[in-house]
Parts: sequence; structure tokens; C-alpha cells
Amino acid sequence: MTITAELQDLPAEVPRKGRKNNPEKTRENILQAAIAEFVQQGLSGARVDAIAERMHTSKRMIYYYFGSKEQLYVEVLEKLYGDIRSTEGKLHLAELEPRDAIRRLVEFTFDHHDRNVDFVRIVSIENIHHGEYVKQSTAIRSMSTTVLDALGEILRRGEAEGVFRAGLNALDVHLLISSFCFYRVSNRNTFGEIFQIDLTDEQVKARHKEMICESLLRYLQA
Repeated sequence: MTITAELQDLPAEVPRKGRKNNPEKTRENILQAAIAEFVQQGLSGARVDAIAERMHTSKRMIYYYFGSKEQLYVEVLEKLYGDIRSTEGKLHLAELEPRDAIRRLVEFTFDHHDRNVDFVRIVSIENIHHGEYVKQSTAIRSMSTTVLDALGEILRRGEAEGVFRAGLNALDVHLLISSFCFYRVSNRNTFGEIFQIDLTDEQVKARHKEMICESLLRYLQA
């Protein structure tokens, strides 16, 4: 049975009269349950029934808010990308000296990826699907320009002050930061087992955070 046919058979579940209704809270709860299911089962293996069971509701309630499993997955992606982009916007990078701004951005990215393993796993799942669902979201592309704008402004200020070299590309620098911070989380199990290192160890994390900060600043320096 198709999603459309199923939806026709399942009337939208609306709150009963007299019951307090908080649509935003309900959507957030569904998204949190969906994140857990997609992380554990992937997009293909995830089931709307299982998501409903996680939050003790019916799947028609989920369809009422999101329409389909695929649309729910897209909105999970938008939430996770939105969380990191929103927090980046609160770092006040424009108020810092260029080198300090870069260090703050690197440290934030490192810590965010380390503390938000679900984000890393969902992005890895989306790459398995060749970015098919990211392509469907103009919101993700739009919100992701903010970090490039902020980074570009830092690089321009650094060049003008003579602390950064000329010709730096904000997208390249963003990729350099993201790749290190992402890889050490996405591959922590295989890398850790092969080389017998615990990438969750606090001393190891501190060493790696300082290493990427110093590496990037040396690459940027005039």
C-alpha cells in the first residue's frame, strides 16, 4: 500500500476538545523520536510504527504533522543542520580578533561534533543516499551560507590586518575544519580499533582539538 493510500485510510488525528494542544512541542517530540529511529535503523530500515511507539502515539499523528516517513526524514536533516548553524550564529565571531575568531569556530565545531554523535550518523546515512534528501531542502542550503559568510568575513579581516595570507577560500577552510572534526567521530570505532586509541578519551580530545586549531592557524597565517 502506498503512503497516499494509507493516509486516505487513516483520518488525521486531531486533539480532542478540552485537551491542551501544543503543535510545536508535538512536532519537536516526533523529531526527537525520529532521530533516534533513523540513527539506529537508517532511512530504509526506520519504521513510522516504531517512531510512534517511541513517543507513545499513533502513526497517523505523525502523518498528520509530516505527511510521510521521507518528509519526516528531511525535516530531521533540517533540524540537525539548523541546530549547528543556529549556534554558530551566537558565537559573536565578528567581535573577536581574526585568529581568536578562527580558534573559537574550530573549537565549537570540534565540540559540537563530539557531543552530537546523532548529527554525524545522520549525515553519514544521508551520504549513503547520495545526498538525495538534502537536495530536497532549500532551507539547509540557505542556512549553510551563514557559516561561509561569517568565515569569509573573518578571513578578509585577517588579510586586511596582515595576519592571514591573501587568496583564502572560505569554503575550502570550512571543509578543512569540518573534515577533521567529522572524521574523528564518524570513524571513531574503526579508527579506534585499528590503531587501539580511544577517541573519546578527554586527553586525546584535548590534544586533537589543539592540533586542528594550530594546524589551521598555521595554514592561514601570512
